[in-house]
Amino acid sequence: MDESTDQKKSQDGLRRKYVPHLAKFFFRPDFDWSAEEAKNLYENSRSRDDVKLDSVRYVDCVKGMRDLPSDSIDLIVADPPFGIDFDGKSSMYNRDGTRVVEGYEEVLSSYDQFTSEWIGEIPRILKDTGSAYIFSGWNNLEDILRSARKAGLAMMNHIIWKYQFGVFTKRRFVTSHYHLILFTNDPKNYFFNKWENYPEDVWIINRDYRPGQSKNSTKLPLQVVQRCIDFSSQPGDLVLDPFMGNGTTAAAARGNWRHFIGFEINKQLREIIDQEVWSVKPGQFYIPYSDRLPSIEELGAMYPRAYKEYLRQRTKQDRAS
Repeated sequence: MDESTDQKKSQDGLRRKYVPHLAKFFFRPDFDWSAEEAKNLYENSRSRDDVKLDSVRYVDCVKGMRDLPSDSIDLIVADPPFGIDFDGKSSMYNRDGTRVVEGYEEVLSSYDQFTSEWIGEIPRILKDTGSAYIFSGWNNLEDILRSARKAGLAMMNHIIWKYQFGVFTKRRFVTSHYHLILFTNDPKNYFFNKWENYPEDVWIINRDYRPGQSKNSTKLPLQVVQRCIDFSSQPGDLVLDPFMGNGTTAAAARGNWRHFIGFEINKQLREIIDQEVWSVKPGQFYIPYSDRLPSIEELGAMYPRAYKEYLRQRTKQDRAS
């Protein structure tokens, strides 16, 4: 090997050296749709003979799910009852109990049996390309995981949602997070849209405070549900929430060009759900994924070394073409 060849190999090795943040400059979402494309997909899937789209039924979720056709759901977002002595009214939860709507029902029988029954309905109604996100506190996480294994679901991720609130404790650490488990029927075939370059499994999202407004005992932030929808569904897909609560999942789906159905046993929440859902216009929250990412110029200001290397590689590509 002559000196010039050896020198060239050395230079090639330097060019291949890892440059922090360089991948962000080249990253593009796996799937993306313009606002018009997303709207068309939504409108073209508006009519289905097997299920009534964009509706909430005030029935027990197990009965509701059993009435659904097989392979009919693209995405499930479920926030089941806590299974603890909780009504959301205590002053320790930093809220006015008079604003919490009556009728919230906790699981009075075996939580394991309750969990096994409703999770057991998922595999039949969920498409092979579909996903299910299930929220859980640490108290009942074991029941969720055991029931999912029994049902034959595959666990793809264990996400931690970190929020800003926690109940004061004297002899234990303050709990200020929620578990969010991603399950699928077919781990080799499920839809996942990697629209962020480095999507981590810890989501730091504050809980919403709505002083002076009536609410269910608990309410998920819209941003948390939207992340589930963004990563695991396409415009026009059908999203199911077995425990509709305040209607956040339905509002997030509708606002992002997705259809929804849901179940809720507390009929006293009907007015809140209607207000939450139908005040949102279809596609109101939708932004194409490429538009949510920082521009090359913005990345350049944050990562000048990576930007220099990006320009060098782009110049080389342009010359080669």
